[in-house]
Amino acid sequence: MFGFGKKEAKTPEERLTDLQRKKDWAGLSKAYYEMGAAAMDQGELNRARLWLHRADTIYSADDAVCEKVGDRLMDDCSDRIGALEDKEGLLYNDLPAEIEEKAGELSDIQVRVWGLLSIARLAPLGRRLSSLPGCQVLGELDWAADMVLRSLQTLPAQEEYQRLMDVCNGLYELGDSPAFYGGGQLDVPGGAPLQVFDLNGMGVLLELNGYFDSHLRLLAAVSQGAEELPAAESGAVGCALLPDYYVRTGAGDLYEVPQIKAELARVSSDFAAVRDQIPMEEIKQRIAEYKQLDILT
Repeated sequence: MFGFGKKEAKTPEERLTDLQRKKDWAGLSKAYYEMGAAAMDQGELNRARLWLHRADTIYSADDAVCEKVGDRLMDDCSDRIGALEDKEGLLYNDLPAEIEEKAGELSDIQVRVWGLLSIARLAPLGRRLSSLPGCQVLGELDWAADMVLRSLQTLPAQEEYQRLMDVCNGLYELGDSPAFYGGGQLDVPGGAPLQVFDLNGMGVLLELNGYFDSHLRLLAAVSQGAEELPAAESGAVGCALLPDYYVRTGAGDLYEVPQIKAELARVSSDFAAVRDQIPMEEIKQRIAEYKQLDILT
């Protein structure tokens, strides 16, 4: 009657942490779905996208989790994600469409270089994230950026080709691993911790995998003297934006987040540079500078 011993309700963050600690991946997926559905019903579309995509990533990674979650939840989650993809004014939707349109103005090699510049900016964060269990492959982005740049001029040795293939495969495998969605995070000076799962925004791991896979296929085709070469993938251009991090930690309008504004400016500057065919030495200099950049500051 008086409530003695009554437990206080857990916050959503505490609930998520408990589920991650227990490795209850089906429960975690359901929790993210519930948070995403509630956010969508309240008109908080960025947060809806954040949570619903996390739910989808988890249940899509494991058949056993998928079975526990159930078709009804997954169907509704998929329908909601589809509806969100039709919304205008969301950076999550608008930027990939803009990048794809801009890529149409570039040659295949220019698109590859444009993406490579963004990957170079992600490399320093990748080095830090690689210290977390299961995330070692993210520490390879620095090397991979250099390898791709070199191989645009000279075909690589078999050992380098195989190493890039291992990176490509490792990124795909990480996206289906509890190491990705299980709660690993880094401290950010002056800000909230960054979760590995924040890379879910803009599909970073899949876009990096697609970029490197396309490059490997290009190298194989060139080495075999093929007349038709695989098309470049432009999705990696947005990989250093990290919108999930800012939405999760309370940002309002993503277009007004200083770090996102700075990254959008770099994406635009890179586009102009590759379109105007600046010398390769200047591209190398940009990459070297980007690999020293902290995109979270």
